[in-house]
Amino acid sequence: MFVWVCLVGVATVLARRAVFLALALLIAVFLTGFILGATGYIDTIINSIINEEVRAYRQALTSSPQKPPAEEIEKLVAQRRQELIAYWGMDKPWQARIIPMVINTFILNLGRSPSPEVTNVAGLQPNSLVSDVIAACLPRTIFMITLAEAITILIALAVGPFIVYRIGSFIDRFIVAYAALMNAFPIWWVALVMLLVFSYDLGVAPKQFRPVVTYINALLLGDLNALIGVLNYVWLPIVTIVIVLSGPWIYGVRAMLIRIVKEDFVTAAIARGLPEKQILRRYIIRPAASPIVTNVLLGLAGTLGGYIITESVFDWPGMGTLYYAAVTSGDAQTILALTYIFTLVYVIARFILEVLYIILDPRVRL
Repeated sequence: MFVWVCLVGVATVLARRAVFLALALLIAVFLTGFILGATGYIDTIINSIINEEVRAYRQALTSSPQKPPAEEIEKLVAQRRQELIAYWGMDKPWQARIIPMVINTFILNLGRSPSPEVTNVAGLQPNSLVSDVIAACLPRTIFMITLAEAITILIALAVGPFIVYRIGSFIDRFIVAYAALMNAFPIWWVALVMLLVFSYDLGVAPKQFRPVVTYINALLLGDLNALIGVLNYVWLPIVTIVIVLSGPWIYGVRAMLIRIVKEDFVTAAIARGLPEKQILRRYIIRPAASPIVTNVLLGLAGTLGGYIITESVFDWPGMGTLYYAAVTSGDAQTILALTYIFTLVYVIARFILEVLYIILDPRVRL
């Protein structure tokens, strides 16, 4: 009976968490749509695009060897403007454009991207499905950002427990100083230095990274020989990210474990003469598992959004570059889709954490 009551209680808590997380997802997407429409940001961007295309069209007509009469030029220009207005949906108020986008996004009908800048990142043509655009860019970010973050986390989880018993030693002071130093340098700045040294001075890394798309696509289709080509392009970005993030990650794991080391039950275990590995595994790492797992899972989930500036430095056509292209080109459909996907990944990660807390921490179960 007691077990049944506990299971019902756990199920109730998880259901409540799921409802709250679902509401957070709804609010995030609706707010994004409202901000894009009500502030006039999207209209400003799209009107600028339309005006620039109309200007270029007018210039092409006036500089043509078979230059039409002035009245004909004005008629053609006006016709072209109306075509662009209809293409971008600017003949409707923002409510009529954005609200249906938001509703369709919730049912995973992500629509099509009218922006050439957005579809070009994915290597597709304008009016391609947004789902196809995201599906093309997501693996590229996983191969660079997510993989680099995973390597960094593994290093932190290996080094953090090693130095927790050596507080004040040379290696501990080195880690603290290294973490402080890396916090002072943005990843994109280190990426520029790494490009200068390894790509242009030493010539051991590519100068252009866009060709990696060919190898990634081939690898995803099952061509294992393409893995060598992927590694040739991806090693420099990964090394750059690991260099910058490993210090803060190790320091973070160290800080979480130090709080546990100072607890009375750890002191008692040391006084009983238990082996260091046993104390570390049972009395230090296990109580710290919940915050460590939280940082790891949310950190990996956050990488799926990409690093906008870092990807730009390496000219890497991933999710960060895609998001930047969507914002600068006023592609509301893609912005809403990306916001929905990123928030959904975060919500799923948070729900998984709620389940893991129950498994890892007996106090939560009680």
